[in-house]
Amino acid sequence: MRVVIVDDEPLARQELQYLLENTGDVEVVGVGSNGIEAVELIRTHKPDVVFLDVQMPGLDGFGVLKKLLEKKARPPQVVFATAYDQYAVRAFEVNAVDYLLKPFDRVRVGKTIEKARARMPGADALGDSATTAKLDALLKLVEARPAKSARAGRVVLRAQNRLLLVDQKDICFAAIEGGAISVTTASATTGTVEGSSNCRTLEELGDQLDPETFWRAHRSYLVNIHHIREVVPWFKSSYQLRMDDPKKTEIPVSRNQTKRLRELFNL
Repeated sequence: MRVVIVDDEPLARQELQYLLENTGDVEVVGVGSNGIEAVELIRTHKPDVVFLDVQMPGLDGFGVLKKLLEKKARPPQVVFATAYDQYAVRAFEVNAVDYLLKPFDRVRVGKTIEKARARMPGADALGDSATTAKLDALLKLVEARPAKSARAGRVVLRAQNRLLLVDQKDICFAAIEGGAISVTTASATTGTVEGSSNCRTLEELGDQLDPETFWRAHRSYLVNIHHIREVVPWFKSSYQLRMDDPKKTEIPVSRNQTKRLRELFNL
């Protein structure tokens, strides 16, 4: 079985490659770090299966799937790798492809390979037309996601057994830890509020916010660029953001967002 892996996290790529190569009869023929590379690797190597990270800079995993379908060529089997099970719930109702939740599990990876092997041409009655039809159904589910243009004016936070309506401009940053989202505000008029959001993911919270103001600086943080007090150089050409909340919280900038940081502040 010929496999391509595409993930913007080097450690995730290495871990998945190690697990796949130890399942037996699997050859990793290409490894990439973003969606553009994914399309080119698939075109060049024509793999049986491609493992795609959902969240990648530029062209995300769903965008890669769309481009593959637009080419009208026989698509490989697609397995999405994600840290967020919401994508599994929404996207895999049609059972078109499999998915892996991060961190990867050896047993789960093995089951995915077994499922992919069973669907390979000649293994059963699932032919190319059926595979394409199911992927097309998946794409329709993806495109049916609510448009991000409708942004709520204020956000609801739960703090001290109260439900507060907070202006977007007062939100300093949001963070996710252990599946819970905390939001910190910093306002000259209302002061600082630390509360929680009912959203399940930072993506869901971000859908309510102005994309010109809020930036996903790190997988675990969403920041209001107007509340960044200082950009702090860190080790190995990385950076941290010091926010203007009273605690002067320091937030890491992921390596794949460094370019965006430089664009924002002309660094």
